[in-house]
Formats: sequence, C-alpha cells, structure tokens
Amino acid sequence: MPSSTGHAARLALAVMLFTLATVPAAGAEPRTPAAPTGAAAWTARPVAGGSGAGGTGKSAGRSYFYLEGPPGAVLQDRLSVTNPGTAPVTVRLRGVDTYRAGDGGRTARDGGKPTAGSGPGTGSGGRAGNGAGVGVGAWLRTATAKVVVPARTRAEVPFSVTLPTGSAPGDRSGAIVAESGGRSVGVRVRLRVGGPTLAALTVEDVIVSGKAVHYTLVNRGNTLLVPRITMSADGVFGPLLRRGTRTLPLELPPGRRVTLTEPWPDTPALDSVTVRLRVTAAGGAYDEASARARFVSWAPLTGAALPLPAAAAAAVYAYRRRRGHRRPWGGRQRGGAPAPAPYEDGSPARPPGGRRACDTRRLTKTGTGGES
Repeated sequence: MPSSTGHAARLALAVMLFTLATVPAAGAEPRTPAAPTGAAAWTARPVAGGSGAGGTGKSAGRSYFYLEGPPGAVLQDRLSVTNPGTAPVTVRLRGVDTYRAGDGGRTARDGGKPTAGSGPGTGSGGRAGNGAGVGVGAWLRTATAKVVVPARTRAEVPFSVTLPTGSAPGDRSGAIVAESGGRSVGVRVRLRVGGPTLAALTVEDVIVSGKAVHYTLVNRGNTLLVPRITMSADGVFGPLLRRGTRTLPLELPPGRRVTLTEPWPDTPALDSVTVRLRVTAAGGAYDEASARARFVSWAPLTGAALPLPAAAAAAVYAYRRRRGHRRPWGGRQRGGAPAPAPYEDGSPARPPGGRRACDTRRLTKTGTGGES
C-alpha cells in the first residue's frame, strides 16, 4: 500500500504541471493573425492641385483629369500612386478610351497595349496606345509603363496627351488604368479638343418587339452628349403611354452608336399602336422617331370564332328549306333541267302532291308498227 507522503507528492506535481500549461510564460504575448501586406491598399488618383478640373487650390483633390487644348497641342499632368502598405508595390500603367455603357457602368476600350519602358526613373517611358485608336487611349503617353512604389511612399508619374493636328474639335473620354496584384484602378481623363463644336444626336431603328421598345442612338456631332429621352404611345382609341423626360445613364462620345431598350410591360392585348421617341441633349441636340405595331391576342379571337361555322351551317340549311318550300310548281328542277311538259289537254304532268299519276294516255309502245 503506497504511503500517504508519496500520494501527496504526486498530487502536487500534477497541479504544478496543469498551472504551467494554462498560464503563458512571463513576457509572452498572445499570437494574432499576421496583418496582410499593403499590396491591396495602394491607390491611384490625380495629383492634387494639377491642371485638371475638380480642385480650387494646390491642396484640393481631384477625382479625374480634365485637359483642353487645340489640335497639335501637347497637354501634361501627373498621376499619384500611393502605397501605404509595408511592402513595395509594382504598378503597371496604360491608357484606354472609355465611355459609359447603357447600364450606367463604364466600359474601357484599349487604344493599344503599352510598349515596354526601360525602367522607372529613366524617362524612356511606355506608350499607352500604339496609335491605332482615335482617342485618349491612342494619344496618351506615361513617363513609364511600370512604377515600383516602396512601402509607405507616394510616387508621381507624369504623363502627356498629344493631340494630332488633324483631330476634330470636340470632347473625348479616356482613362489611365493602374494594375497590380490582380487589382485594377481606372482614373478618368476628360479631354476637349478646341475648335467649333457641334451637338447632334439621332434616334434610329425604332422597333416594338414583345413588351419592349428597341432603338439606337447615334452621336452625329463632335461633343460628348448625355441624352435625355421621352416616350409616348397612342392607340386607335387614344393615348396608351406617357413616359416623362428622363436622363439616360450613359455618355455618348462623338461618333458613338449604342442600342438601348425601353421596357413596356403593360402593352395592349388588341390595338394598332404608334410609338414615338424624342431625344435631346445639351447644346441643342434633338431628334425624334416613331414606329407602328399591331397587338393581337389570338386566344380571345379563337374562342369567339368557334361558334361561327355552326351558325353558318344553320343559316344555309334554313335558307335552303325556305327556298324549297317557296319553289313554284312548273319551275325548273334542281340542276337546271326543265320541268316536264303538261299533257295535251292542259293538265299538269306532275300533280301538286308530288306523285306522278299513271295515265295510259302518256304510255306509248315502240315498235315496227309505230304508235298503238
């Protein structure tokens, strides 16, 4: 039998081991998940107080670039890339043409892939666009196609937009796209080429299909347009739809064509309709177009037409019975054959009762002897 002293010693040792396992050592700190590196925290925006719109002073910030000049001018500005993280970030830059799509989102069109620069700080730079385009994406050049921003540092990247001498006056829309670590940020560039401006807008190809009206807007001028639309529909018995003027969630650059749809969920079941669209924009742009459509619901017509064959057959039957009862005696028989001639004494060949009477006077015997 073990002694009581040994039992007490084993109990004290177990308590001490449990205490050491649950209480952290002196000076130790609880472990926390490691903070992610600052790769996803970088930002790109216009340098505050530059030549673009949106700021009133050197300290004011801008949300986009605004550049303006005559054909042949070289316009310049600077992009700020900030890295507040704890690790360096490599950001690639390129220029694109952009416009606002029909759903309100912004769509980018590459003016061309940037050519490789010789490294940051060399001034060799990369071409944001290979000249294949006709807008900002083809005319914009950054000082470098790739910039390495150290941790907790801000880098300023100069860029220029060269307006061709033959470029038409009007507005252009583009962007500088910065990409790093699977993340992309676009900084908008609004450009105006000096010269006479013309605002012109047309609405074309209006089609009524199903429960929607489809149409196409075309910017025929040289200014950036934000269209407004008014829609109405009139049927045989009066107005069916009056939709007030509203601004469409899109920007239409010069020469751009976009196809849109106006929903019309409560179309009539049976009517001949004329739909009219009227579009306007700043600068006096105006146009309107119309389309005709016929709405026919076959289910009610089919149900209403089912009794017609039976009614027609009954009418024909009644007409024939009435005509048969009223046919005068001695008239023409069915098929156009003439009625039998009366007897010599003037009596009718067929009595009014309809039965042919047997009369020996009408019987003849044919033979070699002639009539008997």
